Amino acid sequence: MPITAFDTQCIALHAEGASALVALHGAHVLSWIPADGRERLFLSKRTVFDGRAAIRGGIPVIFPQFGERGALRKHGFARNCGWRFMGVECGAAVFELRGDGDVHWPYPFVACLRIGLTATRLAVTLEIENTGDTAFAFTAALHTYLGVGDIAQVRVEGLQGCDYEDSANGGTLHRQSDYAVAFVDETDRIYSDVVAPLTLVDGAQRLGIEQQGFTDVVVWNPGARLASGIADLEAGDWQRFVCIEAAQAAQPVLLQAGEQWQGRQQLG
Repeated sequence: MPITAFDTQCIALHAEGASALVALHGAHVLSWIPADGRERLFLSKRTVFDGRAAIRGGIPVIFPQFGERGALRKHGFARNCGWRFMGVECGAAVFELRGDGDVHWPYPFVACLRIGLTATRLAVTLEIENTGDTAFAFTAALHTYLGVGDIAQVRVEGLQGCDYEDSANGGTLHRQSDYAVAFVDETDRIYSDVVAPLTLVDGAQRLGIEQQGFTDVVVWNPGARLASGIADLEAGDWQRFVCIEAAQAAQPVLLQAGEQWQGRQQLG
């Protein structure tokens, strides 16, 4: 996979006519353009690239805490840290973040993000290793922002029959009875025990989404009211993306000393 470095802050990946751009800040995938030339990810024009703030859009890496389900800052610290580019292994670009039980978190760990690219697919794999001598629990996600033409025309297929926690409605529990998820207002759902592939239907466009290792899928769009209070979104941006996240949110992973965990999301 050919690699291009941009001012040491971003790594560009190229394969089979497709491309991706990854920021070292957060090992954050900023862009994915398959060989057909159409950008598939949403990235806010208002996002601040200052090396400190989280990036709005693309694929943020959420670790070791999903949302506010713990004592850390929302969505943990991995998306705000500088990662190291380790090169290419087995056709995937590799990025690494190490923790030694410092101020961020009292547990030594190694987080590895592997990004594979073909003409039509993007595969992102998150690996967590407990390098300490004490077990720790964590939650995690790949908070993928997918660009769409008009959220009113978007459907997500493949979740029928799955139970979900409705975070936009006080965390109440429901079962998905409709064949497809549609978007008419704020949508923030954690679907549990998802095994079937998903399909994002965006007008006439369809995108396949698969995952392994992650047990949950988060579907999120802020809707007009919530989006109006998000400073790094432009007016109307909420109509141009939907987040479909491979997640381990409802049930934390307990990782014993020396153990490893892996979760993967594949788009395309």
